[in-house]
Amino acid sequence: MVTLAPASTPVSTRWDAVFLLVGAGVVAAFQVGKAVIAIPMLQSDMGLDLAAIGWLTGVFALLGLIGGISVGAFVASFGARRILLLGLLITAIGAAQGATASSFSPLLISRIVEGSGFLLITVAAPSVLEHVTARPQRDCAFALWSCFMPAGMAIAMLAGPLFSNWRALWWASSILALAIAAMVALVIPAAREHVGWLWSKLGRDAVSTIVTGGPAMLALAFAFYSLMFFALFGFLPVLLMERMQVSHQTAGLLSAMATAANISGNLAAGFLLSRGVTRSTLIVCASVAMGITGFGIFMPVLPDIPTFMLCVMFSAVGGLIPATLLSTAPLAAPTAGLVPIVLGLVIQGSNLGQIVGPVAVGGAIQAYGWPAAAFIVAIAAWMAAITAVALGRALRRHADSDRDT
Repeated sequence: MVTLAPASTPVSTRWDAVFLLVGAGVVAAFQVGKAVIAIPMLQSDMGLDLAAIGWLTGVFALLGLIGGISVGAFVASFGARRILLLGLLITAIGAAQGATASSFSPLLISRIVEGSGFLLITVAAPSVLEHVTARPQRDCAFALWSCFMPAGMAIAMLAGPLFSNWRALWWASSILALAIAAMVALVIPAAREHVGWLWSKLGRDAVSTIVTGGPAMLALAFAFYSLMFFALFGFLPVLLMERMQVSHQTAGLLSAMATAANISGNLAAGFLLSRGVTRSTLIVCASVAMGITGFGIFMPVLPDIPTFMLCVMFSAVGGLIPATLLSTAPLAAPTAGLVPIVLGLVIQGSNLGQIVGPVAVGGAIQAYGWPAAAFIVAIAAWMAAITAVALGRALRRHADSDRDT
């Protein structure tokens, strides 16, 4: 059982800490994007095939799928700030190790190390965020946090071609992680709450979190969102090169632009939530919009520019979903001490979709062509909408239960 002294809600939001936490997330996401943009350099330098590249890019999602809840328990046990610092240091070590790798095996091991750091950061940082934001600004703060993934990947795609080789890119990412770790140690104070954990109770607390209903719905909704998002963005450079006949560098630039559009949706979610728009309404509308735009993207019926604009719209509207889901995690947790486990469960859902989406869409495209992807995205969109309705009901039951007690 988790034993956690009640966390005091800040009177005012520490915006310097909020932006620093977002910066930590951006550095973590940079590690994902750098492998994508470095694919041609890795193929040229090491002679890696696409299967090997797939392992280098997909190992982060695999680690998140396996270890989300366990890392949440780790955060609850030792404190979010400590685990955030540990995650940044592990990321820096993994990147430095990768920069010196001479073959595929040590490079893959370094990616596993980096992926472990990524997982620690993405579970710990929002747990810290909850304790440095006042309640009225919490939705806005989580909306900013949810920008970390598209921002980090877009920066990596833009910065990657500026480096002469992939090793220099790896060294730069290591230095960035160390710099953010130093800033976190200086800016964010250590928590004063006493945290205790009996590891024998981990299973019971995990079950308690899942059976509540809300956390499981959160994870499932995030899985469907990730499936839709990575169904497109896992293949967007290839789609643009085939559809628009552009170069690899231009496809990377356009992909970065479309990815960055996701940030606008994240920020808009914080604004809309603060204006009283319900969480389930946002998710339902965004999911349906992603399904509709997905048809326009994958069906070869529109000219090049409208198709790319639909990619941007797909990304921007989709950004409403992760910001809404992440800000809902503290509301869905059975108790305050279980928030890190809820966040870990949400990360697992996200990574499940991140793995299933590209695999399902890749197989469908290989067998039936690009239009097949439209139907997969449409099905995921409707499932996300249905899950959002169930999530809304679970949150209302949870709120009613809290009022009764």
